[in-house]
Amino acid sequence: MSSLLSIGQSGLLAAQAGLATTSHNITNANVPGYHRQVAVQGTTPPENTGMGFVGTGTEVAQIKRYYDQFLDKQLLGAEAAQSSYTEYFKQIGQIDNMLADTTTGLSPALQDFFKGVQDANSNPSSVASRQAMLSSAESLASRFQSMAGRLDEMRLGFNSKVTSTVNEINTMAARIGDLNRQIAGLSTNPSQLPNDLLDQRDQLISDLNKQVKVSVIAGENQMVNVSIGNGQPLVVGNTSFELGITQSPTDTSRLIVGYKSPGGVISPLADSTFSGGAMGGLINFRTTALDQAENRLGQIAASLAASFNSQHQLGLDLKGAPGGNFFNDIKAEIGYDRRNAASSTLDVQAVVKDGTQVTASTYDLNFDGTNLVLTRASDGKQTTITPFPQTGPQMIDGVEYNISGVPATGDHVEVRPVANAASAFSVAVKDATKVALAAPITTSAPTSNTGSGKIDAGSVDATYLQPGNALTAPFSLTYDSTANTLSGFPATQDVTVTPPGGGTPVTYPAGTPVPYADGAKISFGGISVSITGKPANGDQFTIGPNTNGVGDNRNGVLLAGLQTKNVVGGSATFQSGYAQMVNYVANKARESQISMTAADGAVEQAAKAQQQLSGVNLDEEAANLLRYQQAYQASGKVMQVASQLFDVLLSLGR
Repeated sequence: MSSLLSIGQSGLLAAQAGLATTSHNITNANVPGYHRQVAVQGTTPPENTGMGFVGTGTEVAQIKRYYDQFLDKQLLGAEAAQSSYTEYFKQIGQIDNMLADTTTGLSPALQDFFKGVQDANSNPSSVASRQAMLSSAESLASRFQSMAGRLDEMRLGFNSKVTSTVNEINTMAARIGDLNRQIAGLSTNPSQLPNDLLDQRDQLISDLNKQVKVSVIAGENQMVNVSIGNGQPLVVGNTSFELGITQSPTDTSRLIVGYKSPGGVISPLADSTFSGGAMGGLINFRTTALDQAENRLGQIAASLAASFNSQHQLGLDLKGAPGGNFFNDIKAEIGYDRRNAASSTLDVQAVVKDGTQVTASTYDLNFDGTNLVLTRASDGKQTTITPFPQTGPQMIDGVEYNISGVPATGDHVEVRPVANAASAFSVAVKDATKVALAAPITTSAPTSNTGSGKIDAGSVDATYLQPGNALTAPFSLTYDSTANTLSGFPATQDVTVTPPGGGTPVTYPAGTPVPYADGAKISFGGISVSITGKPANGDQFTIGPNTNGVGDNRNGVLLAGLQTKNVVGGSATFQSGYAQMVNYVANKARESQISMTAADGAVEQAAKAQQQLSGVNLDEEAANLLRYQQAYQASGKVMQVASQLFDVLLSLGR
């Protein structure tokens, strides 16, 4: 009877465990990260009665947790990608909206500015029209500055977001380490595991993975090791490694994530470490969108300022004085590495001078003990500063470098030629009479000429501004029909003749007659003229300084012509350069949106597969409740029968 009683009791206990487990599943069905559990029963060892083995009942072998490492790992990968694309799309959408706005974008301001230049050319003697041109220039500068300010706000928002994300990562990593410790202490028997703690840890890992993509490797005593990137540890056993934020050694506005030592020192981690999760999306946004937008906008601003200044300097203002800078020079931002030797006196000054050559890249200047080498970050192209110490400025990619001081071996400087160009874009001319619309030279042919030769208005280039080239008095070129030559050029200047329609230029030494060719371009001392027709012997053509350019707009026409020239990067106009920037950001936003949609689908599929194994089915659990209830009742009936039989035996003995 005692055997029958114990069998019933074991069944009762097993049914009770099943009821408790099923009830636990039902009440936790909506808890994130919960894995379905089941009471696994087994038979107890049978008893040999001499006539065979008789069963002794049942036992609960373990409370099993339905968990599949492959399915959970698949879900982690999908969720990391989803979080990354979602964060990237959310951030880049701000830039996309700003650039695409037809009222606050750059295109309207560029159009208004060049319209102001054209209006001034229509009436160059009017101070009012020149003032209107200055007003449109100020509006353009304000637009550049406001857009740069908006990008700065986005960078501040990015920095804030990265800081809060790092704090969340540290909190979750510490909690995972603590759970590892608890789980290891309760996992002395591999068949009896703290399932609810395992669920809590897996959910924390899932939440952490949404912040930064992680890899999970099983450790001892049911503990796990969590790493990021290419194996950089975040949690090892019950120990977590804290991340921290530090400033770039060359740019205080740029934050770098790294390991934080007990002493508070940050060891930087490469951006590639954060390849997924919200942190990966943020880092990718900064590299491919925020930095690009800032630099490309700056490239347009620097190209416009430098090219407009170069042409403006070749003109004369309303009072006949040479033109100066129309816009203030764009100075490169120089970031001296905080780790440079204290003895270093290296000083770098860099100003954008050629708008057609300046790039949107950053540069690294390094001193190896012998040479100063400038490396372009976009493609790794290296240029050595020669000579050093400098005897004069060196032009590299449209930027004029003046470097002085004594560097120490290992010195590093980051040069950002256009990073702050948009915010620094400003108008230098404040007096409308200082707008240089007139050309500095005039040409004429005396009425006494008997031939049909004509000379054009001529033009000048930057060479004209070099010492000794600017004209101080007029001179005449005289045609010799016998030799078919022109003479009378400045005695100290070589003359270059370019055949009509192009061809190979030919240079003639100073002081020698120059062969005449109808329509050829004749260049000397920064001046270029063309003479057409058939001059007669002794005909003269006068070239001299422009002493009365009040109504002259020839330089203004060249300034307006910059609107349609391929200045930006030497391959795009200002408008098309901005359009390329807008398209780039829009394409990136669209790519991230498509990737985000695909990632949403991948997460949905992975979660569905994982839930089919580990999720709680309430219909199934309701059926289990009835099954265990009936088993409980049946086991109770067995115990009741055993009790009644025992009472019968006792009554027989009375």
